[in-house]
Amino acid sequence: MKLVSWNVNGLRACVTKGFNDYFEEMDADIFCVQETKLQEGQINLELGEKYTQYWNYAVKKGYSGTAIFTRIKPLSVRYGLEEDEEPEGRIITLEFDTFYLVNVYTPNAKRDLTRLPYRLEWEDRFLSYLQQLDDQKPVIICGDLNVAHQEIDLKNPKSNLTNSGFTPEERNKMTRLLDAGFIDTFRYFYPEQTDAYSWWSYMAKVRERNIGWRIDYFLVSSRLNPFLLDAQIDCKIMGSDHCPIILNIEDITAEL
Repeated sequence: MKLVSWNVNGLRACVTKGFNDYFEEMDADIFCVQETKLQEGQINLELGEKYTQYWNYAVKKGYSGTAIFTRIKPLSVRYGLEEDEEPEGRIITLEFDTFYLVNVYTPNAKRDLTRLPYRLEWEDRFLSYLQQLDDQKPVIICGDLNVAHQEIDLKNPKSNLTNSGFTPEERNKMTRLLDAGFIDTFRYFYPEQTDAYSWWSYMAKVRERNIGWRIDYFLVSSRLNPFLLDAQIDCKIMGSDHCPIILNIEDITAEL
């Protein structure tokens, strides 16, 4: 079973830069995107009859948003964490027979860290939500988590120690999430691999020089460990300031 996740940073723009070709090439069972930056009716993706599309739009135009394209029929779909949460379109959860899939675009703390308190509170609610799901079935989480967890996960850790996405507070929340029983699948397979990034600034020649951050993840419940096959970062793919990430896992749609 192949799963793909990609922060497209504006799906309409990404479509003009090869999204459809990449989607077809991947032939994924489930394809998740973040930062769609559009409203209902602003795009018509022709992905074929075998895929069902699920969209969570932000109320604010041109902002945030997530989507899942799946050829595995879910039992149920849930949008967001809570009914009264801020409507930024950040989470879609699909329930399948034997697992949950959570596609997430974690809030950014902002350059001046003005949104860090909200981010940390959101992280607490997100972990509680994942634990509730994990009590019922194993969970696969994918998306832009907006944090480089360890120094190995970004090019210049020392100069970014107090910057959004690498603050001690954000990194500690990620540590707590993993300690709660989830596996960072890329580090599971490649614990020492350096220069493996999924996001690069738009500043001149930053991507050419691979001055990046690994902030996009596939996390899984620890009991899915025996079914993991590989995790990849498809850094050659352009079209966004992020690149796609891929998880290959044994077919767990049958009874575990």
